[in-house]
Amino acid sequence: MRRRSTLKEVAAALDLSVATVSRALGGYEDIAVETRRRVAEKARELGYVPNMAGRMLVSGRSGFVGLVLPIRGPNFVDSFLGQFVTGLGEGLVAKGVDLMIATASAGQSELDVLKHLVHSGRADGVVLTRIAEEDERVRFLMERRFPFVVHGRLSDEEAPYSWLDTSGEAAFRQAFECLYGLGHRHFGLVTISDRMTFRRHREAGLEAAIAEAADPQVELWVARSPRFDDDSHRAAIREMLSGEDRPTAVIGLFDELALLVLHEAQSMGLAVPQDLSVTGFDNVPAAGFSPPGLTTFDQATRESGREIAGMLTALIEDGKDGPLSSLKVPRFIERGSHGPAPQSGRPRIRQI
Repeated sequence: MRRRSTLKEVAAALDLSVATVSRALGGYEDIAVETRRRVAEKARELGYVPNMAGRMLVSGRSGFVGLVLPIRGPNFVDSFLGQFVTGLGEGLVAKGVDLMIATASAGQSELDVLKHLVHSGRADGVVLTRIAEEDERVRFLMERRFPFVVHGRLSDEEAPYSWLDTSGEAAFRQAFECLYGLGHRHFGLVTISDRMTFRRHREAGLEAAIAEAADPQVELWVARSPRFDDDSHRAAIREMLSGEDRPTAVIGLFDELALLVLHEAQSMGLAVPQDLSVTGFDNVPAAGFSPPGLTTFDQATRESGREIAGMLTALIEDGKDGPLSSLKVPRFIERGSHGPAPQSGRPRIRQI
């Protein structure tokens, strides 16, 4: 087995002092960028691995960023979260920081797990995902003045915290305008009952677009169910699609719901997009492989994870003052699940 090189050997190979090499590997800005690059390259070449215990003593940092994930059902992460965690890990590794995932088991509070992570000193910063309109995790971290970045937003637009989000409002406006332009007047929305900020923004975009159309023929059927209750979602979708008064276009709050609509529609003998148009949001991998491919919005989830990693390390290591914020515009991905409105059938407004 090859012996790991020491910091002294890296310094000797570059004819630099041990102190300079140590600070270069630590990312200190008083070391020139080119010197930091040369040191990092030589360290990789020689197989040098920093001693984390020593690094913690010198810097006062653990070298880890924390992410709390709840365990729900048989799958640890869904497609959306899998892409986000991949991007976040990639972004942190590029900054010399490791990702620590802490799990919240069924019945365990995410806030309690987060508090333990913060109080233990095992993480230098935290990333939060799936933000509620009023989120106790965000409030806790703000009160502690602990470095963190949120993927999403609170309903309180004045709260001082760092975040990155994608404009669901703009996406759902565009979805309506596209479908309306194809002749659809009878819409369905499959959404969740949980008070999540992304739900509020996306629904607000759809409602605003309908109001701006000012067309009395436009009607909307809204089906709400608890977020992780697939049985309730399926029942609501079947209710929506049964009978002659069904919508001709259904928008899923996110891709998983839109894919459920595709599955239920096809099992009921409805052809997509000839009888029913369906759109989603997220552009998870399964959206491109469903029959037909799901029309959706790509919010560059993996890239967002990378960017959040950069934002958080800037807060931790570079001493940047927060809050930082970034609002992205999603990209419309046109596939085969939407088309012109069918000529028959007259849906009516239903609320379930």
